[in-house]
Amino acid sequence: MSDFRRLEKHILDNILEAQIKLGYEGRSMSLNYTKNSLIHLLGENLSDDNIRQILFDFAEYTAPRLGKLSITDISNGFCITIPSEGTAYVHALNDKKSFICALVEAVRQHRSLEDILGIFRSFSDSVSVTETDNDEFHYLVYFENGVPDDYLYCLTVDEEIDGSLHVTYHRFIKEDYEDFNF
Repeated sequence: MSDFRRLEKHILDNILEAQIKLGYEGRSMSLNYTKNSLIHLLGENLSDDNIRQILFDFAEYTAPRLGKLSITDISNGFCITIPSEGTAYVHALNDKKSFICALVEAVRQHRSLEDILGIFRSFSDSVSVTETDNDEFHYLVYFENGVPDDYLYCLTVDEEIDGSLHVTYHRFIKEDYEDFNF
């Protein structure tokens, strides 16, 4: 049997992030996953023959918390739709004191790069910050010990029309980040 905990956590984290950014409206939410991402999150080699069954087993595993998931094929992956009772479950878990809450609020307020990095450091003493030399983003930031989360954050600092700077981010699991080969 597959270990479904990492995929479930990823789904919960993505729902929470969306709710923080967009607000909670009590609706269902759909998340698209490539086959490679699912392989990474489930920790096993999935074939076209067994991936669908494993996802249906995952839906059964999460049903007590997330309700009846809907799983549909998309190009090179699957769309997992979490019903409103699942998004309500995530909303109830949000204590509004998490790292992602602080990060999203700081980005929303157009805080400086130093302020954003300060938020990372306020949640951990082991933060890695690497300036990058690529066209995609400017800094790779993550918690070295995986606490409070094990995502890799790609920060971009853009100049606004008024000359101010604005920080944006994308976050990835390590394996997906490595697949991009930045």
